[in-house]
Amino acid sequence: MTAVCVMVLGTTSGAGKSWVTTALCRYYARLGLKVAPFKAQNMSNNARVVVGLDGLQGEIGSAQYFQSFAATAVPNVHMNPVLLKPEADTMSQVVLLGTVNRELTNLPWRDRSEKVWPYICASLDQLRAENDVVIIEGAGSPAEINLHASDIVNMRVAVYAQANCWLVTDIDRGGAFAHLYGTWALLPLAERRLIKGFVLNKFRGDASLLAPGPQMLHELTGVPVVATLPMWQQHGLPEEDGVFDDRTYSRGVVTKTIVIIAYPRISNLDEFQTLKNIHGVRLVWARAPRDCVGADWIVLPGSKSTASDLQWVREQGLDVTITEHAQRGGAVLGICGGLQMLGKELFDPHGVDGSALGLGLLPLVTVFDREKTVRRTVAKFGTVVGLWAALSNVSLEGYEIHHGLTIEGSDALPDEVVLEVLPRLAWQNKEGTVIGCYLHGLFEDPAVLQSLFGVNVPTLDDVFDGLANFLQTHVERNALNDLIKRNEHAVSTPKNCGD
Repeated sequence: MTAVCVMVLGTTSGAGKSWVTTALCRYYARLGLKVAPFKAQNMSNNARVVVGLDGLQGEIGSAQYFQSFAATAVPNVHMNPVLLKPEADTMSQVVLLGTVNRELTNLPWRDRSEKVWPYICASLDQLRAENDVVIIEGAGSPAEINLHASDIVNMRVAVYAQANCWLVTDIDRGGAFAHLYGTWALLPLAERRLIKGFVLNKFRGDASLLAPGPQMLHELTGVPVVATLPMWQQHGLPEEDGVFDDRTYSRGVVTKTIVIIAYPRISNLDEFQTLKNIHGVRLVWARAPRDCVGADWIVLPGSKSTASDLQWVREQGLDVTITEHAQRGGAVLGICGGLQMLGKELFDPHGVDGSALGLGLLPLVTVFDREKTVRRTVAKFGTVVGLWAALSNVSLEGYEIHHGLTIEGSDALPDEVVLEVLPRLAWQNKEGTVIGCYLHGLFEDPAVLQSLFGVNVPTLDDVFDGLANFLQTHVERNALNDLIKRNEHAVSTPKNCGD
């Protein structure tokens, strides 16, 4: 017998689908069930390296990566068979089963659907065959009627899996009952039957004041409101894919201000979530020089388009701010694309990203390769000097996702000394103020956190258990058990997933 499928849909992006899905993964895993997450298609530049096909490694969206750990499962590419990584406002790189697919990348948006649908079905079928419960996350809203015919991530998946669905809305935005009713009403009858509960998320105040809204909605639709979830902004999980929470965060008395440059094509921003959880750290996202005032560290994060983001940095005047900060003895960290920006020059012989002059804070040159490096990496820092000396001899595990090959420039001046502190992965200047590293996940490694901050931040297991406990506290009695009952309207799964 194949797994029961549960699906979390949202009335909008940012409604709370990702964290509810994560909480459900942990809740059912704690019951002793074998659980796996699934999202047919994700659009995000937040990606992680996982087990791929034929023993290789591949990419999936970060949300499914975290959900797999919540489910105590080993993450693999079937959990997110299609990943779209935006490279421009009208163009996305298509990653199919963990690997970039150039043919699909070059196709118009709507023409991709039927080509990837069989892969989506096959991945979901494999997860269903191997697990007791599969928790599926939708994308955006299932009621985008202009996209319904080419849908491959919401109700087409729900129907194929005969999933029991919850529909989540962000009540803090207002209009929650209209969002829920309108979404439900726009679905065809067969799809409405799969909606088993409404969830009001991000509620502030006295829940009793919602009456008679939930009762009236139940009368209109036959679907109960199964949970009213209080606003909870610092649950410890990165924000949903595609949602950029740029609020300034701090816990306790501020002892260190970390400024992250928020360029347009920023990638893997979820790796900074742990910084929000550290007492004494103030985290600021910078789009202008004024945002960098008072910075102890300035961080240049990863980028999906390094050359264009570097141009944006210059247009905002942030290049001068970063350089002056380093010259004053302030700490600068570049990660992946940020490392490439810190060098002297970017060469792009294959038209992958674009050529450009770097910021020149490290005497390095990056050449973009046609093929992408995707792998998990275990490494150990050598001797690190200056402001980053605490990293000396620290072992860590991270992941690489990049096209560039970075080397020391052949035209380096005599006083331009660069120290290679991780072989082929990290370099710093002789003054010890500027360091660049290809490894993502620095701030998720306990040894790195301990060395830099001298603290132990909450573990992922702590976060996942907290999410499950929160959900269990605020969901109506029996609703969680009812969600994994086999659908009474289920029909046999089509043999041809194109049906």
